[in-house]
Amino acid sequence: MGEEKIGGLLRAGAEVFVVAPAATEQVRAWASESRIQWEARKFRPSDLSGAFVVVAATSSVELHEKIFRLARRRGVLCNVVDDPGRCDFYYGSVVKRGSLQIAISTGGLSPALAQRLRKQFEEQFGAEYEAWVAELGETRERLFARKIDPARRKQLLHRLASELSFEEFLRRRKRAALKGRK
Repeated sequence: MGEEKIGGLLRAGAEVFVVAPAATEQVRAWASESRIQWEARKFRPSDLSGAFVVVAATSSVELHEKIFRLARRRGVLCNVVDDPGRCDFYYGSVVKRGSLQIAISTGGLSPALAQRLRKQFEEQFGAEYEAWVAELGETRERLFARKIDPARRKQLLHRLASELSFEEFLRRRKRAALKGRK
């Protein structure tokens, strides 16, 4: 669970400091690549000094309570994983396909449901959506560059974003891929 949170923070451009006596292979790799700072030890109250956000992802309810109380006193935003009552904010599950982002949240009430839905959306909205959204963006730019009635432009943009348009996009890609093999 902590690894997923670290990955999200890294994608958001955060400086990440991890305190844990042990770490997963991925956390160790991020540390060796200097993407995060990891200290192999137990939590200390001083770890909150200068922090903006803290995520507590341990197996100890007592430690979670301690971290939450200390964070509150110091004005540090806190998220205790799987404990909505000790969260100042919640992580949504996010499906990203280039510029397309689909966020799912249950307000901390069922992270498991949010994860299940994210997996369903990842299957439903495959990698091809990244290219399609990019194409839609380029087409939109061209339409806005032309002198065209705003109502007409809106109509065209909605037609371009339709399911039929997506299916045509997939057919064009398939034809182009077949042509490229010849």
